[in-house]
Amino acid sequence: MSAPPLFRLVDERRVSVLRDVRDMSAVRQVLDSDPVAACMVASRVAEYGIEPAGIGGELWTRRRASESLCYAGANLIPLRGGRTDLNAFADKAMSQARRCSSLVGRAELVLPMWQRLEHVWGPARDVRDHQPLMALSAAPICAVDPEVRPVRIDELDAYLVAAVDMFIGEVGIDPRAGDGGRGYRRRVAGLIAAGRAWARFERGQVVFKAEVGSQSPAVGQIQGVWVHPDWRGRGLGTAGTAALAAAVVGSGRIASLYVNSFNTVARATYARIGFTEVGSFATVLLD
Repeated sequence: MSAPPLFRLVDERRVSVLRDVRDMSAVRQVLDSDPVAACMVASRVAEYGIEPAGIGGELWTRRRASESLCYAGANLIPLRGGRTDLNAFADKAMSQARRCSSLVGRAELVLPMWQRLEHVWGPARDVRDHQPLMALSAAPICAVDPEVRPVRIDELDAYLVAAVDMFIGEVGIDPRAGDGGRGYRRRVAGLIAAGRAWARFERGQVVFKAEVGSQSPAVGQIQGVWVHPDWRGRGLGTAGTAALAAAVVGSGRIASLYVNSFNTVARATYARIGFTEVGSFATVLLD
């Protein structure tokens, strides 16, 4: 008896869902071909495989992952495909109840999908159509802050004060809304337990923080960079981010991040560390 087909063949306008474990190699080839941009999905696949229950979403394709691929979970992340593929992914997303809170990924993939989705889903809360994607694969070219270190779990409450302030300033909503902050607290506690939340403390107060939000075997994506308002203008953002970037590079990974194009201060900070632009992301915030 012959083995079942690797992919389920469907009408060209539709997409299939990758579930068979034998698809893993094809998915990994796509992720490995663009490791910096694909870090968020690659981190999940590396840890849990491609089963939806493990990665918290589905992987969609039209016929072959090597031609088109999209992750659909709490975020909608297109990874590969032409305009017809992106239209098919958008149609698939519209055919079911919306479960994603944002679209994020390379701008040339996200924006065409959003152009189609917006007609049905309505206006977004915010569209950030150009976010330079930056990477660093060698040691920082500036001094690092030796006081920046991994956060301990007993420091969670102090760290949460800074994390919430950063989140509100960056995203525009309070992460504690809805459940009183229990879900956000669990996520932050998980980052601390994994050694991926870093900070500088002064008298028990966080004055600088940053996290490795996603970590694949090849890349560590830095997020949530924040400096306490009373400590800004002293170079803590540059030296602190450099300290975390050095730790990521020291682990054998590329350090990466993406930043809003209008944030000229942050862009200059990352350039001083040695980050270089490797592409453009776009983020569509829905909730």
